[in-house]
Amino acid sequence: MIVAIHQPQYLPWLGYFDKIIKADAFCYLDNVQYKKNEWQNRNRIKTDQGRQWLTVPVLYRFPQKINEVKINNTVNWKRKHLQAMITNYSKAPFFLEYIGFFEEVYSKDWELISELNVYLIDRMREMLNIQEKQTVLASTLSLSDDPTDRLIDICKALGGDTYLSGQDGARYMNLERFKANGIEVIVQNFIHPEYPQLFGDFASHLSIVDLLFNCGPETLERIKA
Repeated sequence: MIVAIHQPQYLPWLGYFDKIIKADAFCYLDNVQYKKNEWQNRNRIKTDQGRQWLTVPVLYRFPQKINEVKINNTVNWKRKHLQAMITNYSKAPFFLEYIGFFEEVYSKDWELISELNVYLIDRMREMLNIQEKQTVLASTLSLSDDPTDRLIDICKALGGDTYLSGQDGARYMNLERFKANGIEVIVQNFIHPEYPQLFGDFASHLSIVDLLFNCGPETLERIKA
């Protein structure tokens, strides 16, 4: 029983979904400290000028947790993000198949960044046909405050005997404590695929929206390749 754990990110990259695919159960780590200028409120798409950030403005006050951070809706970020997708992907092969989804998302009112992120990821799991995976919000569980023990507690809560760590995660964990609790640690080994894109040379490590618009039904197989 493999468990993966990750902070909810905004329109995540392919490696995020690879982790979900490889796990039997996935936990949104929404009750740890929010980190500015990372991936919890922004990601990148490809344009004819290169990579472009799509950033959700937030009203963050240190040391708020991710699930406490509100979106700054005095800024018309939803219109900006939708227009960026229309401008840069209208000529992509599967634009018409997916733009309606984003129109629906950006027509809703969102108060918390974590709620927006989890909604987007869950809906994209449906698009990839991996919606049957067991998922849970860390904030709904009783967990230790210690970073390693928190992960162990989540694994136990989900019935996991194996923890799927990110590629750098093993550096920051007490592996002996996992072993003492009967949990094996394996490390994600994701190799980023190349796929057809608009605008010249291939650019990697973009939001999954780039792959969806360009490859449509092949998205899952491209991630798993």
